[in-house]
Amino acid sequence: MLSQKAKYALRALLALAEADQDHPLLIAEIAEAQRIPKKFLEQILLDLKFHGLVASRRGKHGGYILVKPADLISLADVIRMIDGPIAPLPCLSRTSYQRCADCDGEAQCRLRRAFAKAHDANLRVLETTSLASLLDDDAAQREAV
Repeated sequence: MLSQKAKYALRALLALAEADQDHPLLIAEIAEAQRIPKKFLEQILLDLKFHGLVASRRGKHGGYILVKPADLISLADVIRMIDGPIAPLPCLSRTSYQRCADCDGEAQCRLRRAFAKAHDANLRVLETTSLASLLDDDAAQREAV
């Protein structure tokens, strides 16, 4: 399940992706617009800054901006940064693989085979959906109405 922290991180990144990169957004602006507790957002933005997705600017026209292009930031990237591995079983993880302690063999494991199908489908969506594509989807929906 997606944590609240990851959900807030994605919403904050979408706000930054949508914003004019020449005009950084203040934490208070993001928090209010996205309905994210300000203190929690501060921690999230520090994490995202550590991972190189956002940068902060000081001063009168300071705030946060997106550093990496929105089309290069996938949902999977953000979820892994905030929540860790996406896989439902450690033996399916691409970034934190671990053999299951009670496993007699991955090739024979019925649970692994079943969960692998669901996990692969989930990953296809999360890894191919970028922040930019979500914004494009929003724009297309508004035009259709």
